[in-house]
Amino acid sequence: QVQLVESGGGLVQAGASLRLSCAASSRTFSIYSMGWFRQAPGKEREFVAAIGGTTYYADSVKGRFTISRDNAESPLYLQMNSLTPEDTAVYYCAASRDYYNSAFLRDSMAYSYWGQGTQVTVSS
Repeated sequence: QVQLVESGGGLVQAGASLRLSCAASSRTFSIYSMGWFRQAPGKEREFVAAIGGTTYYADSVKGRFTISRDNAESPLYLQMNSLTPEDTAVYYCAASRDYYNSAFLRDSMAYSYWGQGTQVTVSS
């Protein structure tokens, strides 16, 4: 079983930056790809970014957010720049043991493991 723990969320003003981290405990060799999703109040969970062979981004964050992970043993990061109030949400880290280099990583069904989430709030 893989456990994921996110950190780095907080309250910032519009235009600021934040870096989220996600640490995986044990069995990291079983993880092919990882991703970030977010859920705003009253909305469904949505894809943000994924990394596994290549990187994938939602159109709403492309050019502002960068997902990175050095190797299978490294934490997953999400560098978020030029934040807007529309980015306010709980951000979830997810790990996939089945998909690599696949556009299916944009779908939450590709992921087997999820973190508890970290709150990001952007004030105007």
